[in-house]
Amino acid sequence: MSSWILAVLLAVIGGFAYLQRSAKHRRLPPGPRGLPIIGHIHMLGQLPHRSLHRLAKKYGPIMYLRLGLVPTVVVSSPQAAELFLKTHDTIFANRPENQASKYLSYGRKGLAFAEYGPYWRNIRKLCTLRLLSSSKIDSFKGMRREEVALLIQSLKDAAKDRAVVDISAKVGNLIEDMTHRMLFGHSRDEGCEFKPVIQEALNLVGTFNIADYIPYVGALDLQVRFYMIKLEYCPII
Repeated sequence: MSSWILAVLLAVIGGFAYLQRSAKHRRLPPGPRGLPIIGHIHMLGQLPHRSLHRLAKKYGPIMYLRLGLVPTVVVSSPQAAELFLKTHDTIFANRPENQASKYLSYGRKGLAFAEYGPYWRNIRKLCTLRLLSSSKIDSFKGMRREEVALLIQSLKDAAKDRAVVDISAKVGNLIEDMTHRMLFGHSRDEGCEFKPVIQEALNLVGTFNIADYIPYVGALDLQVRFYMIKLEYCPII
């Protein structure tokens, strides 16, 4: 085990040295001075959007940060955003690679996380023609009317009983019911709940993962080991 740790530390140090050497030969936007290995991660704090706002006031609308070993450009003005998202959109079309997209999206094969290129263009075309076409949407018109009618009837029944109704929850259930019927061909009453699965996937994607910023430590699964120890000593969690 000690040899593995030593190898990873040497790889991290080597990667950091490589980034430092390569950065000297690149014209990078202005930015604060970072720390070895972790870069500027420590500057983000508990509210990253506010921290980035404060840094942008000092270093400008196009700012360079290094999150771990990942070089990052932060854009914070409409004019700069137009350059990245419209003028040079094909250069910056890719999403950053992370472990969540790798394991939850079949190796980044889904439309949301796939690498920009021929494969992504093909699946986008497939979704446009087969899933999001006018004829496909119109084919579910009857189902949508049926689900909306059920919602209206439930509201009428609640009004007769003078019961309190959570409209937000009702609309959320309506959307979930329609999604279930479109994807699986049956309502939620006939199968498992779909919403908790989506919520769990979103939680996993949004969880901070140190291996996304220092890839060399990914082989050690440090966070997985931490959570295993936490569950062992805190079984209520």
